[in-house]
Amino acid sequence: MAIIIKDNVFTLQTKNSTYQMKADDKGILLHTYYGKRTDETDYSYMISMADRGFSGNIYEAREDRTYSLDFLPQEFPVCGSGDYRVDCLHVDLGAGVSDCLMFFDSYNTYHGKYSLEGLPAMFALEEEKVDTLELILKDNQEELYLHLFYGVFEEYDIITRAVIVENQTNREVRLSRVLSACLDMDHDGMDFIHFYGRHAGERELERVSLFHGITELRSTRGTSSHQHNPFVILAEKNTTEELGECFGFSLLYSGGFHIQTEVDQFHQTRIVIGIDDSDFSWSLQPGDTFVTPEVSMGYSNCGLSNLSHCYHNSFQNNLIRSSWKNKRRPILVNNWEATYFDFNADKLLEIAKEAADLELDMLVLDDGWFGKRDNDDTGLGDWFVNENKLGCSLKELVDKVNHMGLMFGLWFEPEMISEDSNLYRSHPEWAMVVPGRNPIRGRSQLVLDMTREDVLTYVKERLFAIMDSANIQYIKWDMNRSVAAAYSALLPRERQGELRHRYVLGLYHVMEALLERYPDLLLEGCSGGGGRFDAGMLYYAPQIWCSDNTDAIERLNIQYGTSFGYPMSSVSAHVSVCPNHQNGRVTPFKTRGICAMQGTFGYELDLSKLSIEEKEEARKQICTFKKHYRLFQFGNYYRLTSPLENPDFTAWEYVDKDKKEAYIGVVYTNLHGNPAAQSVKFKGLCKESIYEMWKNQEPAGTYTGAALMNGGILLPIPRENYDSCQIYISRKEENK
Repeated sequence: MAIIIKDNVFTLQTKNSTYQMKADDKGILLHTYYGKRTDETDYSYMISMADRGFSGNIYEAREDRTYSLDFLPQEFPVCGSGDYRVDCLHVDLGAGVSDCLMFFDSYNTYHGKYSLEGLPAMFALEEEKVDTLELILKDNQEELYLHLFYGVFEEYDIITRAVIVENQTNREVRLSRVLSACLDMDHDGMDFIHFYGRHAGERELERVSLFHGITELRSTRGTSSHQHNPFVILAEKNTTEELGECFGFSLLYSGGFHIQTEVDQFHQTRIVIGIDDSDFSWSLQPGDTFVTPEVSMGYSNCGLSNLSHCYHNSFQNNLIRSSWKNKRRPILVNNWEATYFDFNADKLLEIAKEAADLELDMLVLDDGWFGKRDNDDTGLGDWFVNENKLGCSLKELVDKVNHMGLMFGLWFEPEMISEDSNLYRSHPEWAMVVPGRNPIRGRSQLVLDMTREDVLTYVKERLFAIMDSANIQYIKWDMNRSVAAAYSALLPRERQGELRHRYVLGLYHVMEALLERYPDLLLEGCSGGGGRFDAGMLYYAPQIWCSDNTDAIERLNIQYGTSFGYPMSSVSAHVSVCPNHQNGRVTPFKTRGICAMQGTFGYELDLSKLSIEEKEEARKQICTFKKHYRLFQFGNYYRLTSPLENPDFTAWEYVDKDKKEAYIGVVYTNLHGNPAAQSVKFKGLCKESIYEMWKNQEPAGTYTGAALMNGGILLPIPRENYDSCQIYISRKEENK
């Protein structure tokens, strides 16, 4: 078992890491070690004790002034304990202030992985070694309990965390902050790696040195957001892709979040992560519980690439549940940038005809097929097919597309409502609008109150009715605004602070119901592109539209940042038209395809308008992706260069898990007269093996794995602006 318990010391072992806690003689649960795998020695001997000025002492310390929670490393710090650092729990037990002190009470262990009601969580496969530790803490005065859960995924060096707050008092208690996890580390000088952005420019990597004081990220937008991502890394200063120690923290949650790091007065570093608490309060009645979202913590002592592999592999195998998780994702064409709102069945069928000729797999009909929806000001909520616009029923259209040999997909935005809609005219109270105030609009739309049972029932009924009417095998679930001035007409004034979290629970409820009813459905997440690209969404949607920005060059940065915490099989990426509709850039058709093969791959343009040369290139792209899809979807992914550091080209690599084959994609981002030679080195190969190479599908020699990893290969000289190349190698004996 990966959990070792001795004398109230709890040691969690993964393949390459050790995590340890101890309930001390006062009953406080201390954090004692997290890092490279070691033995189960009680590492509390490394905790320094001294009389620290202005650091309070809990009553249980008696006259011992050297005992203070203001500097002790803790597993779950709470407000009101004399610890003035960032903490995880604020609870009012009746005095009107946050005042509790949690002591170790008991523990449980069992094989397998805990689950969380109504929330996404990683799961164990039958054959895997996954164990759960539950530590129970209790307030020293009241019957308030904390259940701290730890799931140990030995193979992936992943430890998951979640908390359940249980009220066994005889009265209401109020929560105003409940985070999911804390990690205390006994040193400073660490780097904080996070992924900021904006709409059409998500998950830009930024690496900063932590300073004494508090560094924080949060989303108050009701979603995980374009602006910040609920995945961060703490890394030693010298950590690179292949060297050094780093710690990952991924929150499995699709709503607002809060991450804080603090380097304290004694140079210790603390990180806490969980639900955004800026507008949060929760009434916990006697007998009630509150469940926090899960945090997935990853560890690597050999660089950032290895940490990414831990997340890629564990999320692919133990978070994504879709029946599509191990299948080749369909190569699709989406009509949005081809037609926007201006379409009918004839236009769509013309695109489908071209798609079938190119041997694509699916046509996706985007926004505009329902209600009175000829622009983005009207119709949301009226999920009834506009047959006058289509010129036929949805079933007739889908049947014709299916007859061409293509699957059919459909766009929805179920969480939104337009003021100019029949639904709003019938149920204005279903929209989130503060009484007596003018609404806060976003993209000319309002947000449905997904905390209401009647709203959830309506959304499910309309989704199911559309799905049942035709052979729809894919849904793109979109959300095109942030939540602001959130108000529910059904919640009393004192419980409005529960709205944002209840909204996310309602979202998950509908998605779960949809997937239970249609288990073979391919669900793609979207929120104006990458505004809800988080691990929680992967539990329901195995792929997420990475960004509304389809420019291949800007996508290099976006997909680079995304790759640190999310499997590339989850990245939805398409070849779009040029000049690009977001920034006007012109890039070669080949380059747009190579960039899109970093993800699930598809097209977002009018295929009927492609030139003969572009159609021939598209055939090559489709053939390449189909032939090597297992490599693209499930191979180990390596960032060979950074688009933030290398101005000349960006390169990435996929390597088969058995090291039989590998693929490098290269996009040139700068041109020079009389250019210097450029080269890259493969990673992750078998050094003794002999590999045959193809550059842009032309034979390019035979090399040992050692040569490819140590000497590298010369890149072709770019021949045009934003040129690109593909390099494929296969172990020689595999080609016989």
